[in-house]
Amino acid sequence: MRMRAVIVDDEPLARSSLRVLLARDPVIELVAECGSGEEAVECLCRLRPELLFLDVQMPEVDGFEVLERLGTDIPPAVVFVTAFDQHALRAFDAGALDYLLKPYADARFGLALARAKEQVARARAARGAAAASTRLAVRSGRAVHFVALADVAWVESADYCVDLHVAGRIHTLRRSMASVAAELEPAGFCRVHRTAIVNLSHVRALEAGADGEAEIVLHDGQRLPTSRRHRPALQERLGLRAG
Repeated sequence: MRMRAVIVDDEPLARSSLRVLLARDPVIELVAECGSGEEAVECLCRLRPELLFLDVQMPEVDGFEVLERLGTDIPPAVVFVTAFDQHALRAFDAGALDYLLKPYADARFGLALARAKEQVARARAARGAAAASTRLAVRSGRAVHFVALADVAWVESADYCVDLHVAGRIHTLRRSMASVAAELEPAGFCRVHRTAIVNLSHVRALEAGADGEAEIVLHDGQRLPTSRRHRPALQERLGLRAG
């Protein structure tokens, strides 16, 4: 399967160099190039690539702020590309897979690309395993309860845990929101807000709220806000036109 990639760099020559190198690999599908961090955030949320080559120093919105704005929607493989080596430690702290220092040799780029492809393959395997799962294991004292995914209406962040809302009851799962979102998305769930994931089969309507923002209405009457960041993906999953 081809791997979708995006290049983000404010220097046209740098983008061109990466484009040429990526074109040598038949597996890579370059779906977009962005010349600014601001443009990149919108593009990445819309296209959801698996591989991202990201410049660090860009005017107004730099590479680190791009990742911060993406939140949990960071692509599986992020390779920072920069002319400055002082940002390396921060790059890895931000979740980067590799750090290319300009000017880099073709062999060094090849190593970074190979690592990125391996990372994407692992992420795909994890998603496939999640899609095959039909339940979540929830610990309660000495017991382990199994909650069917089909019964979970929505998931709410709760400090360092998440709350599963199931038929009027709440089950607390000691996992991060990001890891739960990654597992549930292939199983018919969608992140709609920084604090909420919904089971799309439990969605009754999408309505305009009092403040003009869109709200999700579940079959049990629960209303949940949606964020601008996650709304395009939600509309696509619901079969609606973004707008």
